[in-house]
Amino acid sequence: MMGWVIAILFGSAVVLLILSFFKTTQSKSNLEQQIDQVTFSLKNEIHELQQQIRNIELDAEITAHQSGSMKGSSEDRLLLREILDLHKRGYSFESIALKKQLTPNEVERMLLPYLSKRAERSMVVQ
Repeated sequence: MMGWVIAILFGSAVVLLILSFFKTTQSKSNLEQQIDQVTFSLKNEIHELQQQIRNIELDAEITAHQSGSMKGSSEDRLLLREILDLHKRGYSFESIALKKQLTPNEVERMLLPYLSKRAERSMVVQ
């Protein structure tokens, strides 16, 4: 009789040990999923913040060159921001013109105030 009780207790212990392993792996899996979700949401927020910072920097540069004169509409300002952003990313006048359906001369004319400042800076450095 005592042997049966010990065998039943031993069998119960093995079953409980196996169940604890399954529960542990499930809780780890849930924790990993939560960490992944937090990571993805943080990456999205960082990307949005970087885009907002880029827009603010471009707006600040445009405002500095316009020195307070807000002659253009918000659409013109948005177009200028996009053109300036593309130029800063290294796009050529021709590729910017194709993307924005303008002529390369129009793009160059719009970017001319921003290009002359850089040219003056590089001449001072040399």
